[in-house]
Amino acid sequence: MAEYRTDLLIMGSGPAGYTAGIYAARAGINALIVSGSQKGGQLVMSHEVENYPGFENALSGADLMERIQKQALNQGVRIIDDEITEVDFFDHPFCCSSAAGNSYMSRAIIIATGASVKWLGLPSEQKYIGHGVSSCATCDGYFFKNKEVAVVGGGNTALEEALYLTNFVDKVYLIHRRHSFNAEYVLQQRLHENRKVIIMWNCVVDEVLGRENPLEVTGLKVRNVKTDTVKYINVAGVFIAIGHHPNTDLFRRYLKMSSTGYIKTKEDGCSTDIKGVYAAGDVCNPYRQAIIAAGCGAKAAINAIRGL
Repeated sequence: MAEYRTDLLIMGSGPAGYTAGIYAARAGINALIVSGSQKGGQLVMSHEVENYPGFENALSGADLMERIQKQALNQGVRIIDDEITEVDFFDHPFCCSSAAGNSYMSRAIIIATGASVKWLGLPSEQKYIGHGVSSCATCDGYFFKNKEVAVVGGGNTALEEALYLTNFVDKVYLIHRRHSFNAEYVLQQRLHENRKVIIMWNCVVDEVLGRENPLEVTGLKVRNVKTDTVKYINVAGVFIAIGHHPNTDLFRRYLKMSSTGYIKTKEDGCSTDIKGVYAAGDVCNPYRQAIIAAGCGAKAAINAIRGL
């Protein structure tokens, strides 16, 4: 058990958190990053990243985050592998406690705890994450060019992902557990007009199928919830689009949030309603793109620096 004191405490070690640390350290601010439960954030689950500026060739999400982490360390940012489990934003300096029993005192805080994917909860799904199972068509769709894939879900995100994938793939199976979509009419209309999409109504995924060497998805076991019949489909990838939830439950007592749990920020896009507390990345916007999160981290750091 230890006590840490710092000018700026950054919660989270994804693109937003690391970038905030880099900007703070370069400004001479004593910055400390507490990594959180998933070091590197959601991006470490991406098999390949092609749309992050500055890299001629694709690299894995884990590799990208390792490089950004090293950059932060080289700038003098302290990084502690721990998870904040309790905060007190009523008093100043702010006080936080962690899963390891540590306490953190800070003059300013940047919340960059990211968002978590709502997964199906299948052991086989977890096995193939990053090897055919994805939660982001924008990130990984291109790698399935001229192949057949599946999307699971029935809301706006699922239909948007399915339509986006038709730009690259030969066929998209859209698997939805009900017989109607909970999505905007215009998206439904576009979907029905697209010949590459096959809708599987009243269906759920029972198992993700694949091979071991190399580790990759080869198909799905799909069950119709009305008839209890099972069908096997051959796909190279499956995109889970049943939703995300921002990791903000810890802050509900202190900060204003949207009905879906995103932290509400002021016009600058990062300041919260508590002076000295800032939000960056997926906790306050739904884009789920590394470059946007990094930009938010830079903005939050600049505002925190000015406020110190």
